[in-house]
Amino acid sequence: MPDQAVVNASPLIFLARAGRLEFLQLAAPEILVPAAVATEIRQYDADDPAVQALESTPWLKMVEVPAVPPPIQAWDLGPGESSVLAYAMAHRPMIAIIDDLSARHCAEVFRLPVSGTLGLVLTAKKRGVIPLARPALEHLRQSGMYLSDRVLNHALSFVGE
Repeated sequence: MPDQAVVNASPLIFLARAGRLEFLQLAAPEILVPAAVATEIRQYDADDPAVQALESTPWLKMVEVPAVPPPIQAWDLGPGESSVLAYAMAHRPMIAIIDDLSARHCAEVFRLPVSGTLGLVLTAKKRGVIPLARPALEHLRQSGMYLSDRVLNHALSFVGE
């Protein structure tokens, strides 16, 4: 397992709101949060669990990101996704924790290792951190994460549920 991974806003927000922020550490012990991602999260109310996590979780580290390279800019992603991918590209083999489908396709094109919220939950199940993935995924859905029944059931089949 690498020492660090870089995270986008949605996985951090969903996991914090569902009370499962620790799942981020299944990717790496230290999770890097680009400034653009931190700015996006801080737009929420100060009582939001993700905002509180940024301020109080020692293994979440804010980082500045160099200019986003033109090949990533060409994908026309949001500032958070672009900065996560730019950081991962500049610090290979950095894992990018990102849910956005277009950003995941971009990561694939540039051969960047990627995981998402769903993947972290499945990893938690595989490693015995949780006994069942379905309740955690249902809680994430209730916390605002979009996940179709088809994708949910297909993913659960990989962990025997």
